[in-house]
This record gives sequence, structure tokens and C-alpha cells, in this order.
Amino acid sequence: MRSYKLSFGTIDILKKNLAEVIVEEGIVMDEIMVDEYHDFLLTNLEAPFSVLINKKHPYSYTFEAQKLIGKLNELKAIAVVIGTNGGLMSTETLIDINKNSSWNIKIFQKRDEALSWLE
Repeated sequence: MRSYKLSFGTIDILKKNLAEVIVEEGIVMDEIMVDEYHDFLLTNLEAPFSVLINKKHPYSYTFEAQKLIGKLNELKAIAVVIGTNGGLMSTETLIDINKNSSWNIKIFQKRDEALSWLE
């Protein structure tokens, strides 16, 4: 596994087409961070790829970032591991804002279940 520190958090490459994303506490993801995130995935993973979003920490998005975060054609599946009701509510809001996108996304409470679903 390779681990990379970006401006908003850490991305661990788990496989050639799978990454785990951990955003740092208190971050407000904006469009520039979303561009950095997308560029990283496109540069470091083989398409089509999947991501495991591990919501260990509370963070938020600007409205524009919410609309951009999942707009990546190479993104096959997204698993989100949540540990709090706040994490669940923010993820459900993000999914709702992007309901016209055909995301393949699922929410989990356990990391191992999320990884099994992605594989």
C-alpha cells in the first residue's frame, strides 16, 4: 500500500484500481481540492476505479464542490464508511444533491464490508 498526503487529507492506494480517502477533520472541500482529488485519482489509478471514502473525521463541502465531487467518468463505485449520524446525514445530502448522476454508491458502517462490496 502506498500513502499520499494531499491538501485535504490522505489517499491510500490499496490496489491498482482502488483507493481509500480519509479527509482531515474540519476541512471544507472546495472546487480546487476536488480538482486535486480528481487529478490524483486519474494519475495514480487504473480506470475504471473505485474509492472507499472513510469518514473518520467530520468535514464539509462547498456547494460547488458537492456538485463536482462525483463527476468523474472513470469512477466505477464509491463505498462510504460512516461512524456517526452526522456522517450519515452529510453523505445522504451529498447523494441527494447528485441524484441525477448515476453514481454507484453505497454506505457502510464497517470498513471490511465496504471493501468486500467494492471488490
